[in-house]
Formats: sequence, structure tokens, C-alpha cells
Amino acid sequence: MTDTAPQTPLMGDPSPEGRFGQFGGRFVPETLVPACQELEKAFRSAWGDPEFRAELHDLLTNYAGRPSPVTEAKRLGEELGYRVLLKREDLNHTGSHKINNVLGQALLAKRMGKTRLIAETGAGQHGVATATAAALFGMDCIVYMGEVDIKRQELNVFRMNLLGAEVVPAMSGSRTLKDAVNEAMRDWVAKVEDSYYCLGSAMGPHPYPWMVRTFHEVIGAEAREQCAALLDGGVPDVVTACVGGGSNAIGIFSGFADTDAELVGVEPAGGAAVGRKVPGVVHGSKSYLMQDEVGQVLEAESISAGLDYPGVGPEHAHLADIGRARYEPVTDAEVVEAFQLMSRTEGIIPALEPAHALAWMMRDREALAGKTVLLNLSGRGDKDVAQMMDVLRND
Repeated sequence: MTDTAPQTPLMGDPSPEGRFGQFGGRFVPETLVPACQELEKAFRSAWGDPEFRAELHDLLTNYAGRPSPVTEAKRLGEELGYRVLLKREDLNHTGSHKINNVLGQALLAKRMGKTRLIAETGAGQHGVATATAAALFGMDCIVYMGEVDIKRQELNVFRMNLLGAEVVPAMSGSRTLKDAVNEAMRDWVAKVEDSYYCLGSAMGPHPYPWMVRTFHEVIGAEAREQCAALLDGGVPDVVTACVGGGSNAIGIFSGFADTDAELVGVEPAGGAAVGRKVPGVVHGSKSYLMQDEVGQVLEAESISAGLDYPGVGPEHAHLADIGRARYEPVTDAEVVEAFQLMSRTEGIIPALEPAHALAWMMRDREALAGKTVLLNLSGRGDKDVAQMMDVLRND
């Protein structure tokens, strides 16, 4: 258990240009600049409005089911040799952390007079959350999803359709999350007057990385208070979460950035953008991304559709750059093992995404011996069971 003495404040507002250190910014076509400026103005106004904050709090409490608990995973901890705490975002309505951000953005879209929500999705959880909010507010909803991901996440595609959303396959490139983002942004450019792009991770052009993190700060704020109650006013030694774009990780990191807790993001080995430490621009912001020697973006590969992305949110790049957080890669094989271990020891089937963070915890168990580790369990694994059936049958 670590000291709670505050350090230099981190994770505040970005610069006026939307930068976290050297990362972030707004690299978009001229046609999208006014839309981004309109969004930033609307978000600043809404976040400063007590009525908006109260309405969002009510939705998070009485619709999404917050606060999500922190659960001590005793049998898992015995297996690993140290104390394990789980922030249970898997228990939220729709089954993941995504609902926090989506309810905030949908409420903002309604305030802006938009009638149509656009979203991208990889594993389908952001698409399900967006379709859920659209149904709740009576809005049209279109979700772009890579053709590859549609096949491996059929259950979530059906859920989105059931909720009234139209799911459109992205057929270009690798036909995964990156390509779904491209299609969603094209739609937004064409129909910005009545449409709102509900971006699902802490990435993209300013103000999205800042706005998405702000809507997910509820995770870190709750976890900080809950851990203090469990740890006699202290904080965990380590806070860890999976990272693709990085919204769940940035949310929980925000609660502990001013403490001595170590922050560890875990990336898929086939999409380790931070691990490469090569800056570039993708989807409207500067960050670390996977690219070749001539700057062409490389295709990410991961067993998890939600982490199958070649970049990372710019604030994560900044945290890595200044040494406040570190980022570790894990293989698909390690993730499969972690998926099974949590299921068998705790009776909790995790999503493949947070199973990445558990995979790192398993691999580094000797270095973590005697410590307290908080894992953000960002989603439940119902969506992944069919995929895992095929994987395990073929082993």
C-alpha cells in the first residue's frame, strides 16, 4: 500500500490547442474544424452547467447502475500471490464502462439539438451502449463496425439491431476498428448539421480525448474512495487496465495520477502503439501509433476486437512520455489463459479486453508479490464466449 502524498497535478485540462504535452491537437479536414469547435464550445458550456451535471448523475445512478463496486478477488489473489481488487465496470448496464461516456455524449447531443447518433465499434460494446442511449432518448443511430468484427461479435450486432440501430460494415483496410472510425468520420462530415459523432474512446481530434476522459473520470473517483475504505485511507500499489484507444484506463488512472500508485496500461502485442514509441497522426490527433519506416499505418492484430487498433489516446502517449505510466504488451495466448483463470477462480467471466491486464498481472506475479493491485474490469465476457469456444476447441 503506497503513500497518498500528492505529486504535481496531472490529467487536468489540455492546452487551448487540445494538447497533452506534445500529443493531441486537432488534425482534421477544414470541413470538420467548425464541427469540432462547436462541440468544444457545447461541452464546455454543458460541463459548467449544474443542471447538465445533475441530469447525467441521475442517469448514471438510476439507469446505468453506478457506483460500480470494488470487489476483492480473494481466490485469484491467492493464486497470484498478492492482493487483487477489481473495479467492476462489468456490472454496468450494457456490460462495460462504455455507458459512462455514451450517456454523457448523448445528453450533450440532445442539448445541441442533434437527432442522429453516429458511432464506431470494435468489440461491439460501444455500439451497444450508443444504441441503448439512442433508444432511451428517441434518436436515430447508425453504428460502423469492421466486417471482421461483425463476424466475431455476432451477439453484439444482434443487440444493436434489437435496440433499433443500423449496423453498417466497414469493408476497407483490415475491416476492423480503425476502418470503422474512418467510416464514422466520413458520415459525420457529410451530415454534421443533424448528426453527432459519439466517439467511443479517448482518441480523435480535440475535444474528444479530453471529453471522453472527463466522462470516464467517475471510474477513478469512485475507485479512489472505495480503495481508501478498503486500505485504511491508502491507495493500491498498482492500478492497471487494458489499453487500445484507452478510455477505461484513462478513466481509472485519473483517480490515482496524483498518488504514488504505479499506473500500468496493457496493450496487445500485435497493437503495442506505446511500446513502439513512434509519434504520428491518426484519426485527428498526434499520438504514438504503429507505422512503418515511411509513415504508413500498420494493421493491428489482437484476439480482442476492442483493442484491435494501431494507435493510442494522446493522453496515454503523454503519460508514457513523462514516465507517469508504463505500458506492457501481452500475447493472445497469455490473454486466453487469463480469461480462463478469472472465470475459474472468481466465477467472473471477463471480457477479452480486461483479460489483457490480468495476463500481465499473471506474467509479473513475482515482481508484484506482496502488493495490492487494482484491475479495472472494464467489461464482462458474454460477448466473447462463442469466440473463446472456437479458440479452446482448436487448441
